[in-house]
Amino acid sequence: MKTPICDFVKKYSDSDTVRLHMPGHKGVSRLGCEGRDITEIGGADVLYRSCGIIRESEENAAALFGAARTVYSTEGSSLCIRGMLYLAMQATGRRTFLAGRNAHSAFVTACALLDAEVEWLWGGDTLTACAVTAEMVEQALRKTAEKPAAVYVTSPDYLGNILDIAAIAAVCHRHGVLLLVDNAHGAYLRFLSEDKHPISLGADLCCDSAHKTLPVLTGGAYLHISTTVAELGEQAEHALSLFASTSPSYLILQSLDGVNPYLKDEFAADLATCCDKVQELKTALTTHGYTLVGDEPLKVTVATKGYGYTGEEVAARLEKEGIVCEFADPDYIVMMFAPSHTVEDFERVQTALCALPKQEALTATPPKMGKPQVKMSLREALFAPAEELPLTDCVGRVLASPTVSCPPAVPILVGGEVVDEDAIRVFRYYGYKTLRTVK
Repeated sequence: MKTPICDFVKKYSDSDTVRLHMPGHKGVSRLGCEGRDITEIGGADVLYRSCGIIRESEENAAALFGAARTVYSTEGSSLCIRGMLYLAMQATGRRTFLAGRNAHSAFVTACALLDAEVEWLWGGDTLTACAVTAEMVEQALRKTAEKPAAVYVTSPDYLGNILDIAAIAAVCHRHGVLLLVDNAHGAYLRFLSEDKHPISLGADLCCDSAHKTLPVLTGGAYLHISTTVAELGEQAEHALSLFASTSPSYLILQSLDGVNPYLKDEFAADLATCCDKVQELKTALTTHGYTLVGDEPLKVTVATKGYGYTGEEVAARLEKEGIVCEFADPDYIVMMFAPSHTVEDFERVQTALCALPKQEALTATPPKMGKPQVKMSLREALFAPAEELPLTDCVGRVLASPTVSCPPAVPILVGGEVVDEDAIRVFRYYGYKTLRTVK
């Protein structure tokens, strides 16, 4: 499999060219990568009007993922989420989405920008998890007076839970509704011995953050269009261009392009070996007394309170041992592994965790929060005059925009919802001190 973007940039970088174009470093190295950092010059193609080397590389990626069309993003899955929603609204002429409540904040703000409405699917007691099932979707679709533009789910979620995408897709298609999947954490699922990628399981549109689980630079992502809606492939570039920078990173594009031959020839074998090592680590930790959650094969999520510590405490202990987790909150630590990890890496993690003395279990759980009252639309709230207030002054106020940190970037409340006492307790539990509310 060729790497047309990498080949072009290397040839250009090696040439004795006077660069009278952006970027301002002109290829002169300070970090070491500037020579290969170019812009959309002649022959380099144009990301969202591709017809040359970028299109050739994207077609290579589409073949690898079994998609009718794959478009690159150098701005992560956040950009792809915005594009997916726009495509669904254009295809259906409708502006309501049926979505799992653990949606990423990019979904919420995209709905506000597109003036879309959301009917939420509630399916879990934790902030990051929402156990959407085919039965839940079936019931929700039967109750709706009008079909939504699409059903939108997150799988895998931040804790490593994977939904039954095939069953959910079957329900959606039986009702004539599109299925959109935020698969930001699951690009590698295509290359497991049993293909579990959402496109393979029936999703119509899907985003992958390549940089999260593949050897790709931060910001590299894919928007995949299934053969079920192949006609949307013609609009995919336009959809992304509405929200994207006109200065895409060619370093990230080279990263996406350069990984294709590896994915084609070697990655599946390396992935299988890594998954075996992860499973061995999970078994060892469980045997030692830890409680694990989630079923994602590259992610180890430890529910730490049963072992006597908060997630933040365990993460801090690990950091002292030179081990940095992906995510920690009062209840969990999340560790993401990849084929590039060595046997020694796995041994260090196991040794560090098993060296922690087990303590009396902590019993504090996240505060419960009911379904919030909605006073304004997402768009009205986002564009309303707003002010930042201390948490204690926000009771009864309307949230202006999602207050989130990344990770996990899952909102506790979304714009337009009323901040009540229950919500305050949840915000306080997760360490929030102020909220942006409508004046």
